[in-house]
Formats: sequence, C-alpha cells, structure tokens
Amino acid sequence: MKYRRTVALLLGATCLSAPTVWAASCCGGGSATSMIMPKFAKAMIDVSLDAENYNGYWDADGNYREDPPGSDLNQYRLNLGYAYRLASRWQTSVVLPYVWNSNQYAGLSSNTQGLGDMKLNLVYEAFDGIKCVWKVRKPEDLIPAVYYGLSLTVPTGISPYDDVDNSFDITGRGFYRLDANVLLDKTIYPWNVSLLFAYGKYLERSVNREYGNYVEPYSKQLGDRVQATATFGYTYFLEEMDTLTFSLAYSYLQEDAGTIDGRTDPSSMMEKNSIATTVAYSTMDRDWVVKGTWSHSEPDSGWGKNFPVTDIITMGVSYVFR
Repeated sequence: MKYRRTVALLLGATCLSAPTVWAASCCGGGSATSMIMPKFAKAMIDVSLDAENYNGYWDADGNYREDPPGSDLNQYRLNLGYAYRLASRWQTSVVLPYVWNSNQYAGLSSNTQGLGDMKLNLVYEAFDGIKCVWKVRKPEDLIPAVYYGLSLTVPTGISPYDDVDNSFDITGRGFYRLDANVLLDKTIYPWNVSLLFAYGKYLERSVNREYGNYVEPYSKQLGDRVQATATFGYTYFLEEMDTLTFSLAYSYLQEDAGTIDGRTDPSSMMEKNSIATTVAYSTMDRDWVVKGTWSHSEPDSGWGKNFPVTDIITMGVSYVFR
C-alpha cells in the first residue's frame, strides 16, 4: 500500500505537473509557450514536446523525499494545438497531448503510452488595438492587454479509474475541470511583463474501479485549483527585425483537498512552486515562433506538498495565419 501510494503521488499528478502557461505578447511571439493568438491573427498552429524528469517528491508536510536508489522516472508529451479566431475579440483553441511514460522505480520497469487530457479554450480580448508600445507618451500607453478565458479539461487520457495495472500507466486524471483565467500582458519595448491568474473547479464523478480492480461505488471530487504566474521578459532585436525574447517566470499552483462521498480527503491536497526560463525566436512578421523552456522545481523542503519534484524541458514551434 505504501508503494502504491508513493507511485500514485509521483505520477497521479501527471496533468498538474506541467500546467499550460498563458503568457503571450499582443504582438505575437510572446514570452512563453501559449495558445493565445496575437491580435488580428486568423488562426494558429502550435506543436511542442515536453520532456519531464521526476526527482523525488514533497510529502504532505512539505518535506522533500528522495526516490529509491536506481529510480528513473520520465514522461514525454507531444502537444498539438490549434487556435481559431471567431470574431474581432474572440478566439478559441484546442490542445491535445500524446503521452509516453518511461519509468524505473523500486525494481519495477514500465513503458506505456496514450492520449493525455484534452483542453478546450475560449478567450475574450478586452481591447481593440495593439497594446505593445515603444515609448510611453501618454497614460493610455500604460494600459495592458487583458484577456479573459474559460478552459475545459476533458478526461481523454488514461486515469487510475480505467483498466490499468498501476500508476505508471496513467496519462490523465479522469475528471472534467472548468477554469476561469485572467491574463494581463504589457510590452514596452524591449521589456515585457505578464500576470496570469486561474481558478479551476472539478466536476464530481462516480468511481467503481481503481487500477483495474472493481470497488464499491463512491462519488469523488478533486479540490479547487488555483494557479498564479508572473513573467518578466526582455526582447532583443536581430537583423531584419527578427527577435529573441528571454523571460523568467515564477509559478504557484495549489489544489485543495478533494472529497469522497462528501467527506474531505486531506491526502489529495497538492501544492507546487516552480521557476521557468524561456527563449523564443520570432520572425519579423511574427508568423513563426520557435521557443524553448526549462521549468524547474527545487528539490528542497518547503517548495511543495504532495507533489513530485520535476524538471521539464519544452521545445515548440508555432505558426500564425494572418
């Protein structure tokens, strides 16, 4: 039981360990991976690959615990995204990941793959003109681009409640979740600052199977989810007006304790602090963007609770249709 609990802690949070970062410049390119299109774009395709390495975990008290000797836990995700403009201020997008798990843990070796949880997004742009400026000439030049969004996570991945042998098979969480998002983004060249706030609510579901074994049916709901991310970036202009954008981000993620048949389940509470750095190359017209991100969790006590400690390297490319 202790072994299964430890593995579930490490891999059961698969869809929490790499949350989508909503940080984009209104002029395109942006300071981090995003499925928000630049203003006036008609559509956008985004393809990225995540390589996530697990390096221990934080227990329920926030203490860092190492994995057993010889452990090597990894997850790889190919993320396919498409965004489309519905109207002058409205855009929608879909992101579908394909997941590979490659793990060695306490003598158990496992390699599995399958779809991850899909995400559907709807975004409203609370502005009409481009908010990027070269110089502040009047107070209005300080007004940021503001995006309001709704995201629906659809459990298309493999969860603990499907026909799986153990936690190493998991590629999704098995729950629908609705998120409300607010993004504030301001560029005064060459500097960029963005703030993201997101609040998520899971839908309750019935459970009658855990790791392939049928159990007495019960109702389960995961706890409310809060995310806050602050990003600070600098853009360097190359010849022909191509750009390189360097950014540093801090992210806080928390999921409250869920419930089982209406009773609180304290063991399901999660918390994670992480930092990330991104380099993004954009062509002059901002149609092509190539980016790389390294997201890091510190293997030290106090940086999280009930959550795996991970390093994530992401490489991606996006193309905008005007």
